[in-house]
Amino acid sequence: MKKVILFSFAITILFSSCRSTKSFQSFFNTHKKDIGATAFQVPNFMRSLLTNISPEINSLFGNVKDFKFITFNRISIIKQQQLINEMNLVTDNNFTDMLRSNQPDKTKIVSVKEDGDVVTQAIIFNSTLAKTSVFYLKGRFDPNQLKQLSEGNQFENLSNKLIQNYQITPKTSKTPGFNPN
Repeated sequence: MKKVILFSFAITILFSSCRSTKSFQSFFNTHKKDIGATAFQVPNFMRSLLTNISPEINSLFGNVKDFKFITFNRISIIKQQQLINEMNLVTDNNFTDMLRSNQPDKTKIVSVKEDGDVVTQAIIFNSTLAKTSVFYLKGRFDPNQLKQLSEGNQFENLSNKLIQNYQITPKTSKTPGFNPN
């Protein structure tokens, strides 16, 4: 009897240690090369430029240490379900849902990691068949400010502004920059 209990315990530990966890970085790296995806990662030297693009979230970006977003346009139901399942794996990894809405035509997730009463990481995920977008922020943020920005679609507005303002400079075709106009 002791051997059966010990064997059962060992199998349980084996399966729980093999449980899949996924980080946002692995999600981002996996999908940034997908057909129809637009991925944007802000290097440290460009963070100061972001404050000029969107005055609504200027104060938020003073605290950002890492900012990434990825969008997928016109995806299939199968691809949408795959993205939702993968995002669930990411947010199951010590994130707390501030908001989760699973509707037949739209899924919205605002999930955070906290240090006391301060948010240190945030994921904002919006998915429809027309467009799925995922935003990742790392830094120190007020949770109420994140909630207000996500409810007002400010992250979607920011992504549109970033894509519109991002350009290749005319001097060299390999150097990215922001269009000041």
